[in-house]
Amino acid sequence: RGQRRVPGTPGALLTRPSRRSLPAAVVGAGLGGSAAAYFLQQHFGPQVQLDVYEAAGVGGRLATVTVNKQQYESRGASIHALSLHMQDFVKILGLKHRREVAGKSAIFSGEHFVLEETDWYLLNLFRLWWHYGISFLRLQMWVEEVMEKFMRIYKYQAHGYAFSSLEELLHSLGGDAFVNMTQRSVAESLLEVGVTQRFVDDVIAAVLRSSYGQSVLVPAFAGAMSLAGAQGSTWAVEGGNKLVCSGLLKLTKANVIPARVTGISLHSSEGRALYQVHYESSEGQGSAFYDMVVVTTPLHPSRSNFTFENFEPPIADFPGAFQPSVTSVVHGYLNSSYFGFPDPKLFPFTSILTTDTPDLFFNAMDNICPVNISAAFRRKQPQEAAVWRVLSQQPLDKHQLKTLFRSYYSVQVTEWQTYPRYDAAKSLPPIVLHENLFYLSGVEWVASSMEMIAVAAKNVALLAYNRWHQDLEKIDQKDLMHKVKTEL
Repeated sequence: RGQRRVPGTPGALLTRPSRRSLPAAVVGAGLGGSAAAYFLQQHFGPQVQLDVYEAAGVGGRLATVTVNKQQYESRGASIHALSLHMQDFVKILGLKHRREVAGKSAIFSGEHFVLEETDWYLLNLFRLWWHYGISFLRLQMWVEEVMEKFMRIYKYQAHGYAFSSLEELLHSLGGDAFVNMTQRSVAESLLEVGVTQRFVDDVIAAVLRSSYGQSVLVPAFAGAMSLAGAQGSTWAVEGGNKLVCSGLLKLTKANVIPARVTGISLHSSEGRALYQVHYESSEGQGSAFYDMVVVTTPLHPSRSNFTFENFEPPIADFPGAFQPSVTSVVHGYLNSSYFGFPDPKLFPFTSILTTDTPDLFFNAMDNICPVNISAAFRRKQPQEAAVWRVLSQQPLDKHQLKTLFRSYYSVQVTEWQTYPRYDAAKSLPPIVLHENLFYLSGVEWVASSMEMIAVAAKNVALLAYNRWHQDLEKIDQKDLMHKVKTEL
């Protein structure tokens, strides 16, 4: 297999290896790539030989930064309790849930706190009811209804069903209503079920700013997933969420190649498609041939200069743009008086969300705990120097840092183009780019969360498997709820 990875032109190399082996490539080793490699191997078994290409480092956005010899999550921090694939990965890999350290949240308008959490659950409920009437109950019912239907995906996948497009997948879970939820805003959907404008402006806006860095105009489906994460219980992986990626790749015994894929060209052999993956590594340029390829890095012109050659019809450019977002991990003393607490000892919050106010320069900030939390760990008091993660659209300037912090020891800035700009695209990207060439990242245009990516990875693996074995009964089936019930 080694000798097949050679630069240059395909010639004698096109001889297909023995029928038993199935060379497959996965582009990207973030959560999508690691999960896709794991699920491909689960379904195809030992015949699949996996090469995973990754230029930057395993884990992708699940990255950590180091402050004072301790590691902290820089993004992708919490996982919803109902994330069944993520729960599974943690179990299979023998990882643990990180110990939770309690803390309170508040929503800040730039001038005052519009909503403050207390230690008392009933008091929190009373405050919500006092401020917003039954809006929060209506929100809860709406989110629960969406989640209940979304959870059907696990049943379908357990029975081996797959979907060849994101529209088909959504339709099988929630009919036209789910497909429409990718086309209309979360604000519109919530106002329709009787949530008040004030609740949308104060609470919904704050949650979406902290999760997607965007406004209440994000599509309803992406909004529902983000709101489910905000109101459900969440967890994280002890030692860092990125351990899931490295763990899955180890378990799969995938061959990780430190290289950036620059393009894919199509050849054919014995009437079957053969894909040549071109890459650049520290040793120069190279290429290799595969029967199957899964691309898990975004294929938008703004994000990658990826070329597809010899495809007929050509693989088109993907519409849509990405939202720039900046994470600043600051080790310093919070300037609590900016938030109306002249005495820092009295500042009660560990997490601050913000409303959509023109002069607010940050989306959210939280006092973060290291990825390894010992039994003796205690959160810093508000008057002590602590590690804060600040999410913003633009890098913070000196003046803005001085507004939030009385003084600080260090600032580590990561600029990302993490999430799709949800208002930018009107249609969802395809999953199938060619016979055995699949695209995973398009799922982020439906909603972007670790579990959504894991669900998409499982779907791509099942789709690849069912197509390879021509088991069309298992692809895009209608009325699956009924079918799955009768199969049990």
